[in-house]
Amino acid sequence: MKAIILSGGKGTRLRPLTYSGAKQLVPIANKPILFYCIENIIQAGIKEVGMIIAPETGQEIKSTVGDGSAWGIKIHYICQDVPGGLAHAIRTAREFLADSSFVMYLGDNLIGAGIGKFVDEFNRNRPEALILLKEVDNPKQFGVADVSDSGKVMRLIEKPEVPPSNLALVGIYIFSPRIHDAIEVIKPSKRGELEITDAIQELINMGCNVESFILDMWWLDTGKKDDLLTANAIVLDEWLKGDISGTVDSESRLLGRVAVGRNSIITGSTIRGPVVIGENTVVENSFIGPHTSIGSNVRIIKSSVEHSVIMNESELRDIERLEESLVGRRVKIVENRKTHRALRLMLGDDSVVEV
Repeated sequence: MKAIILSGGKGTRLRPLTYSGAKQLVPIANKPILFYCIENIIQAGIKEVGMIIAPETGQEIKSTVGDGSAWGIKIHYICQDVPGGLAHAIRTAREFLADSSFVMYLGDNLIGAGIGKFVDEFNRNRPEALILLKEVDNPKQFGVADVSDSGKVMRLIEKPEVPPSNLALVGIYIFSPRIHDAIEVIKPSKRGELEITDAIQELINMGCNVESFILDMWWLDTGKKDDLLTANAIVLDEWLKGDISGTVDSESRLLGRVAVGRNSIITGSTIRGPVVIGENTVVENSFIGPHTSIGSNVRIIKSSVEHSVIMNESELRDIERLEESLVGRRVKIVENRKTHRALRLMLGDDSVVEV
């Protein structure tokens, strides 16, 4: 079995951050979202991966991920020239996929466990497609499945006005080669894209067996700021292990699970975990609250930060309270007034903000 990871798109919901970078490389707990996807695929025993990239951000993805040798796998890069939909991405990867069954994984999706058991289920039952579903409160915003009591998918509807259920499609799919036949039949949707829901529905129309698995774990699409911060908090809560590789002075207090990277220096500060701090970072006379990820080569001086993601090479100085914020790379935030209020920010790369 092979896999394709969709790493294109323009990341419009995370702008301005994604004007200058790929949304799949935004860090969760100081690791790019895309790396969690790759590791999940590897844990399922898959060794050959096609990375679907866009012309705008493809080179950044290549430079960051490499050829896969860091994980002991082979990564092939496949350029999707236009954002033509998920089914179009499969069509673009047709030569790479050949006659193999495959996992399709959206590179900005995270779930709370591995996908190995879903791959095993697919190999055991040999359906033409296995889709993952999750109960949601707002099914009108998703592709929605109508499922029988036995788990067989009866029909799929993209963003229905009257949803047949509250079961939304998760961005992880497993297909047999028959999906290529279905994609050749479907037509572009009203938004001009080849929809994966239409392709799976065509499989059903062809009499193929489409099975489903309803997730009982968390699933997050990290395409928006609040969802990304939620994902960061959940990953820190569930997966962070305390590890102090830097220097913490005697006047500092570390409470709960805190990870401090090599050559980082913590002085006169309180850090209340779960918190992860990268390498070569300075935290001085500051408070770092729970569910915060701080990248490498960051400086936080006389500031308070909580429930935020601070990316590499940024600086906070004399900020009384920063919370629920996503701060890009090389951002500088400094205080220049006496009236303090809590700040809620999403800043793109190379920004300078005085507050």
